Amino acid sequence: MNSELSSLQVKDIGEQGLLERLQRFCPPEIIGDDAAVLETAPGQSLVVTTDVLVDGVHFSNLTTSPEDAGWRAAAANLSDLAAMGASPLGITVGLGLPGEVRVSWVERLYQGMTECLQKYNTSIVGGDIVRSPVTTLAITAFGQVHPSQIIRRSAAVVGDAIVVTGVHGASHAGLELLLHPELGKNLKDAERTALIRAHQRPQPRLDVLPILWKIFDSQSKIQVGLEAHQRCDLKSKIPVAGMDSSDGLADAIIQICRASGVGAVLERRQIPVPKTFNHWLTPEQALEYALYGGEDFELVLCLPQDLASALVQHLGEGAAIAGSITAGSTVLLHDEQKKFPDQVLNLSQGFQHFKS
Repeated sequence: MNSELSSLQVKDIGEQGLLERLQRFCPPEIIGDDAAVLETAPGQSLVVTTDVLVDGVHFSNLTTSPEDAGWRAAAANLSDLAAMGASPLGITVGLGLPGEVRVSWVERLYQGMTECLQKYNTSIVGGDIVRSPVTTLAITAFGQVHPSQIIRRSAAVVGDAIVVTGVHGASHAGLELLLHPELGKNLKDAERTALIRAHQRPQPRLDVLPILWKIFDSQSKIQVGLEAHQRCDLKSKIPVAGMDSSDGLADAIIQICRASGVGAVLERRQIPVPKTFNHWLTPEQALEYALYGGEDFELVLCLPQDLASALVQHLGEGAAIAGSITAGSTVLLHDEQKKFPDQVLNLSQGFQHFKS
């Protein structure tokens, strides 16, 4: 890219000029009208989610390239779909920009979004751009799910196991290393790179869903004694509750318990964290990162114990049963070795917008 093109600003080409450049990131057969038309499969419900990201709050040039900011924005929305049990259909992008933003920055942002979406056969199907005093990115994602497979926060019941689909704290650790490189002086290059990548390129756990439903299908057939060639859909009779851990593991469990009218016990030593933490952070720091760091985009699922064990076994390293659902409304952090007293978890300890 020559210097003239790299220094080109949004105000130099205007709205229509920028739209023309961004259309190459969208399927030509879908864009071009006042709205996109998306088809859902027969019998599927439409799932819609929106995330707003603001420069200086959710991303920064200090820690995130335009490509990484785009990837993270797309991943956050795909993670919300996964948390509902849905597969993605497409996203729309609303972009607010100061006129001084370079066109190349915007194109790199869209490149990052596209790279993430392509992994899941998903596209940008529309959007809007406006002038704004601060760069703001609003994404709406559309997905589909069979009504019997919808995952809701309100479906947890007493006795359920709490499954986390991967390690927690890695994204926050990566952010700390980007902001304070000196913290990683005792880490190997590969360890540092892995943690930073966890922050810059999180992976939405859409891969968990087919594994989950396969386990439910197998269990359903066993329960009713069916022959292998017969089908019986009992998913609606084996509810699973859940959400993603974008705002932290503690937040996810508390939100599920509030919606379901239950409590939980989270086992301190069962929370999966990166192996790097064992020789880099104190146990207290590792726990803080895992519970409240956020942006790991794993799924937190509550389901019967036998199904939870099967899911963890299928998912492999990083996945764990981290606790169980209890009666009442209290969410406790428990140490089975009794070295630490029980601790009540609450939302005030994690990140909240507008919190002073």
